[in-house]
Amino acid sequence: MAPPERRRRPTQRDIARRAGVSQATVSLVISGGAASTQIAESTRRAVLAAAEELGYAANVAARSLKGGRNRLLGLYTFESVFPTDQRDFYYPFLLGVAEETARQGYDLLLFSSDRGESGTGTPSADRSIYVGGANRLKIADGCVLLGRNVRREELSALVREDFPFVFVGRREVDDGELSYVAADYVSATGALVAELARLGHRRILYLRALEDSEPTRDREEGYRRGLAEAGIVPDEALIRRLADPADLSIDHLEEWIGGLGITSLLVEPTEDNRLTEALATMAGTERVRFPADCSLALLGDPPSWTPESRNWTRFSLPRAQMAGEAVRVLIELLDQETHEPRQLTVPCEFVPGDSIGPVPARPVAADPDGRPTT
Repeated sequence: MAPPERRRRPTQRDIARRAGVSQATVSLVISGGAASTQIAESTRRAVLAAAEELGYAANVAARSLKGGRNRLLGLYTFESVFPTDQRDFYYPFLLGVAEETARQGYDLLLFSSDRGESGTGTPSADRSIYVGGANRLKIADGCVLLGRNVRREELSALVREDFPFVFVGRREVDDGELSYVAADYVSATGALVAELARLGHRRILYLRALEDSEPTRDREEGYRRGLAEAGIVPDEALIRRLADPADLSIDHLEEWIGGLGITSLLVEPTEDNRLTEALATMAGTERVRFPADCSLALLGDPPSWTPESRNWTRFSLPRAQMAGEAVRVLIELLDQETHEPRQLTVPCEFVPGDSIGPVPARPVAADPDGRPTT
């Protein structure tokens, strides 16, 4: 008996013939990209119906026809590459998105913003969200976005076109509100101030990032709120902008201890390892010991961690939880007829570490005759 004849897989040309349209139109509809919105709804439905009848790409076309979704969620990062190392700051975010997406029965599509290298060794074109003016995220039903180096104009464009997305981290734009899941930096920073106050500290120096980003503003609000709740009058001289981790030197710290009378230091982590390297260098000199001479706490996680790293007192971001919550919020948005923005904050975890302690006893200054000075 002859084996059954294998049926040829349908092609986009077959769909074009069945629907009475061009193959280019079929390609636009099937891809689901931003340009597909230019196709008339009656034409789009005719193409999807032909695709379903012919059994073409049922995992995309048929689902789009029946439920209006591809069951694809996107993940886009404004950083240059996706994290591949477990010690990378962004790795838990990627893990949290991937796990929750699978739990919800969706597939995950990773969008790269990597400038990379072209074949000639020169940088390739910037892979922004709006390549050639079209929103390439529309291949997915919705998208989770994250990253520090945000293009505000692209966030504004996504808000204006009502594309469903959730940012991991608090972000604001001038012309609308967006959905986000953020760490509660305000409460976490205030709690660290309260802990230092409990240990007797009244002169707490806050080294904040140079950029005026939302996370930095939240940390500063938490610092001021923590001082107020501890009954400490804020001293504007104790709020310094950290333009470069090199500013955090042992000489500067000794100057702050002697000139400003600080007994503790709160530092906002930078996005690279320079800050933790500067702190390690300071700790290695023994000129200022933590916490014997000065307490020090980080307002967040160091960008990377190794078993040899100092266990600084800090609060830790629930990164995987934030990412999972972002996926859940995104799916809730997809279930709404209108994508009203949703904003959620997640508590941070206090990490005791080993770099804060009671206020150190200062030697009493004396005049040349040995008498204490006032």
